[in-house]
Amino acid sequence: MGPGVGTFAPPAGLSGQEALPGEFPFGGGAEAPFAVGRVSPEYQRFVAGVRVGEARGHGGLTVFWLSGTGPGTPLHVATLEEARLRGDLAITERDRATVPELIVENRGKAYVLLLAGEILLGGKQNRVLSEDILLPPLSGPRNIGVYCVEQGRWAGGRKDFEVKGSFAAPGLRSRVMEKADQGKVWAEVDKYARSAQAPSPTRSYQEVYEKDDVKKHLDDVRRGIDHLAVPGTLGAAVFVEETLAGLDLFDDPGLFAREWPKLLGAYALDAYRRPRRSWWQERKLRNLSKLSKKLN
Repeated sequence: MGPGVGTFAPPAGLSGQEALPGEFPFGGGAEAPFAVGRVSPEYQRFVAGVRVGEARGHGGLTVFWLSGTGPGTPLHVATLEEARLRGDLAITERDRATVPELIVENRGKAYVLLLAGEILLGGKQNRVLSEDILLPPLSGPRNIGVYCVEQGRWAGGRKDFEVKGSFAAPGLRSRVMEKADQGKVWAEVDKYARSAQAPSPTRSYQEVYEKDDVKKHLDDVRRGIDHLAVPGTLGAAVFVEETLAGLDLFDDPGLFAREWPKLLGAYALDAYRRPRRSWWQERKLRNLSKLSKKLN
C-alpha cells in the first residue's frame, strides 16, 4: 500500500462543523511512485479502522490523535530531511530554470516521501512542494511541481536546494494543494509575514520561521503537545480555535512520528498570538466535528 499518507487541508475559513475530509490523497506505492489523489480499496479499509483518541491542547491549538491498525508491514520510507542528510536526495533547478518546476532525484536505496507543503530553500528563489510524492529507490531525475514562496528574488549562483524543516502553514498549504494560481500563494505568504511581523526584502516565507519570537512559540507548542505520549499514533486532526486546520494520516506510526514535528510547527503558525483555549473546547470540538464518522 505504500506509506498510506492521507492529508486534508480545508479551504480557509472552513469550520470544524462543516469540514468533511472526503477522499484523502493517496501517497502511492511501488507500482505508482507518483500517485496523487488515488484511493484504493485497501486504503479505504485502513481509514475505516482509524479512531479519534486523546486530545492535547496548547494556546489556541487543539490536536486529536488518530490511531488504528496499519495494513501490514510498511515500506521503509525516508523523510525529505533524512534523505538529504544521507546525501541520497538531490533537488535542483532545471537547466533552463522555471518557477513551477524543479528536478528531484533519489539516489538512495529507500523510498523517499516528499509532502505537499515542504519548503525548499535556495536555487533562484525558495519554493514549496505542490503535491505528495513517493520517490522509489534510484528514481533517476524527475520533474516536480512547486510554487514560489519568495516573490522578490530570481537570482543566485546555486542550482541546488536545502531544507530546514520549514513547512507551509494551513492557509498556504491549502492554496498549494488546491492548485491555486501563483498570485494567491504569494498573498498567503504576505498574510503570514504580516501576522508574524516578519518583513523580508525578498518577501520570503522562510523569514517567518527565522523570527526569534516565532521560534520560541514553536518550541513552546512542541513541548506542550507531545505525540510520543500516545504509542501507536498514526496521525492527527488539528483545530485552531474552532476551525479544522488540517488532518494528516499515515499507516506507519514511526513515519508519522518523524514527520510530525514540522507538521505541528506549521499548524502552530496559525495559532501564533491566538488566545489560550478554554477547557470546555475539547468536548465541544469533538461533538461538532464527529471526526470518527467523517473518517469512515
